[in-house]
Amino acid sequence: MNNTRIRKKKKRKLKKGFLFFLFTFFVLLAGGGLYFFNVYNDVASAVDNMNKPIAREVSEKREEKVEFTKKDPISILIVGIDEREGDNGRTDSMMVLTVNPEMKSTKILSIPRDTRTELIDPEDPEDSSRDKINHAYAFGGIEMSIATVENFLNIPIDYYVEINMEGFKDVVDAVNGIDVDNQYAFELDGITLEEGPQHLNGTETLAYARMRKQDPRGDIGRGERQREVISKIIQKGKSLSTLTNYDDILDALENNIKTNLTLNEIIDMQSAYRPAADMIDKLEIEGEGGFVGEVWYYMVEDETRQSLSDQLRSHLNLAPEIFTEVASN
Repeated sequence: MNNTRIRKKKKRKLKKGFLFFLFTFFVLLAGGGLYFFNVYNDVASAVDNMNKPIAREVSEKREEKVEFTKKDPISILIVGIDEREGDNGRTDSMMVLTVNPEMKSTKILSIPRDTRTELIDPEDPEDSSRDKINHAYAFGGIEMSIATVENFLNIPIDYYVEINMEGFKDVVDAVNGIDVDNQYAFELDGITLEEGPQHLNGTETLAYARMRKQDPRGDIGRGERQREVISKIIQKGKSLSTLTNYDDILDALENNIKTNLTLNEIIDMQSAYRPAADMIDKLEIEGEGGFVGEVWYYMVEDETRQSLSDQLRSHLNLAPEIFTEVASN
């Protein structure tokens, strides 16, 4: 192999490593350092393919856009999308991350997919409808999902990362799998997982993160497992030495991830937000299941929403704010 081919192979590996970082969000930067700056030109086009801006630049719930160089706390909406032929796709999972670099902490809140709330059309906020929160994506894509979550929690959403769930398993394989302590033996989509500690590959992890009908806690239990999976990937992703299966995941990542983060913004996060991966606080939404007519929903009390809003706003360095229009169940 001549020197030219060696250099090309090396650049390709660096490029894939950076794309994997984008999936695990800002936290992979904990092991990056100047590594990322050295491959800027090599990864720019790939990240550009994954960058999908939204119509607005700043949330209406903020006075000005956050700045990474000032270590402003940020929020990120993470949605896992189940894309099916013939429709717009639907939200399989939904999480909100708030990141405070000064406090050196990250909060992860899972939102049950059947949560009943107002779906907000960002083009006509007055024309809202009450439905399951995961329907927002099917009706209006990521922008309607963002507007709906902002209304539900009364916080700004600064950035989003949208992931095709089928591409998720390749990322887990790229960090050589994760270790979990499975609470319930189950079978899903041909995957059987026993109860107890075990090491999961990507396909098994996807089943572990998706299962809910065989979990006595339903969406709450699934949300807990999803937060666990994200946390495990974050911890393993801190070390770039874990990224080995580059050739298997590059195309999947480019085709299955969308975000409004730009390459320059990602690089700006490198040093300021690194400590926030050291402490991860997992939150869940308390509620009850019930029928409205013939449709089953997950009902969340106004007091619960207010309490969650207060926690997240405090983490974002925003003053507490009483909901001006809290939707009733």
